[in-house]
Amino acid sequence: MLDVTVIEDAEAAAVSLDPIRARLLAELAAGPASAAMLAGKVGLPRQKVNYHLKTLERHGLVELAGERRKGNVTERLMRATAASYVISPLALAAVQPDPDRFRDQLSARWLLALGARLVRDVGSLITGAAKARKRLATFALDGEVTFATAADRAAFIEELTQGVGALIRKYHDGNAEGGRDHRIVVAVHPTVKPESVTEPPAESAAPPGAAPVTAASSAAPASVAATAPAPIPPAQG
Repeated sequence: MLDVTVIEDAEAAAVSLDPIRARLLAELAAGPASAAMLAGKVGLPRQKVNYHLKTLERHGLVELAGERRKGNVTERLMRATAASYVISPLALAAVQPDPDRFRDQLSARWLLALGARLVRDVGSLITGAAKARKRLATFALDGEVTFATAADRAAFIEELTQGVGALIRKYHDGNAEGGRDHRIVVAVHPTVKPESVTEPPAESAAPPGAAPVTAASSAAPASVAATAPAPIPPAQG
């Protein structure tokens, strides 16, 4: 079972969002079970559970883990294909977010559009790599930082922009024969505290950019994430 997988099909997304089927997916992520075993947990007749399981199986969200005899009946033991699922913006077709429609480094909504594209592109790459049975080359960095002042945050963003820009200028070679394009996304946003509600912090002026690096920022305390996937064929090996 995969740790996480992406749902790109609109019908599969709709199936996964049904409350009963989502509950069944959660139960099957914990371990294989039959319709009879799940019936008592979700409070439905076995026949209805079996119907939902067949629908989930048809869309690739659950799979057969094995069979066992129980009296005169052969029970099918099903399991989830992943411990968790992410719905790709591809499932939204024409209304999926597009960060190319506008560019605003201080806009949380632009950051959201960047995140949506990240999910879409990496999801497509994972799907392609799995079909080709090839390894996918990606990198991600995640961390947290607490800024004492807004000025410290602004200085951090400026240094981050200059540093990433310098790396891009150092390693980018648009004329390299057989070179592989990679997308770089750098994001800084306030850390979300569990069960807490706070007023959104005021936004500050953006620091001067030194290179064509996608960046977005907001106020402290902040989570810092960097990732470098690209909409390219899977890596060899």
